[in-house]
Amino acid sequence: MSTFTQLSPSRKRLLGALLAVAIVGVGSIGVGGAVADETAPRAAVDLGEAGTFAVLSKSGITDVYASTVSGNVGSSPITGAAIHLTCPEVLTGTIYSVDAAGPSCKVTDDTYLTTAVSDLELAYTDAAGRTTPDFINLGAGEIGGLTLTPGLYKWGTDVNISTDVTLTGSSTDVFIFQISKDLQQASAQNVILAGDAQAKNVFWQVAGSVAIGTTAHFEGTILSQTMIAMKTGASINGRLLAQTAVTLQSNTVTAPVE
Repeated sequence: MSTFTQLSPSRKRLLGALLAVAIVGVGSIGVGGAVADETAPRAAVDLGEAGTFAVLSKSGITDVYASTVSGNVGSSPITGAAIHLTCPEVLTGTIYSVDAAGPSCKVTDDTYLTTAVSDLELAYTDAAGRTTPDFINLGAGEIGGLTLTPGLYKWGTDVNISTDVTLTGSSTDVFIFQISKDLQQASAQNVILAGDAQAKNVFWQVAGSVAIGTTAHFEGTILSQTMIAMKTGASINGRLLAQTAVTLQSNTVTAPVE
């Protein structure tokens, strides 16, 4: 039996989509220019098993007590000793570790974590590889104060949220943000969903680091190639999926309702 045949249907769809992106070629996108339309409506990013996690990282999760997490938590391939959340802080869901180290309530499941991290990386590649952006370098990277409609957004710069930003759409509309550098949200500012927009359909693909400011509120799934840092009292209705570390400081993390 081939490796492709053994994959789940969702993984087959994702790998097929990535192959299509490779055939089309991202080189056809010109800065500020329009290209052929992608099939509408845009598909959500397939998170696979990574979508079962509220917090997932490859190199550990630090925490300043007390945070509250609703959803699964895990880190791999690093040892469970790098997961610093305590059992009472995870209100719902399971803490997964690759070994016997970690919080006392953890479940050791190296195989499951390996799959989830692999799916995290596939999801990042999927989001980064989407073509035909609706907006390129919007606001020169400053999106604070804007109301954004569904679509694919692409920046070759940092992205800053210095004041509230609103995402408005229907319950099935998809937002994908491709950010080639860092994402920074100022303290006490908010990402706001309007209309029937759903956090489960919002994806932030960030090649650099992510910093969510003190007491700020964020919406959507963050797929970061490096660190995600939540500052004191910040909250997110979404997921923190990092290919390095996640740092928490008395935060509230709530996985979106599917």
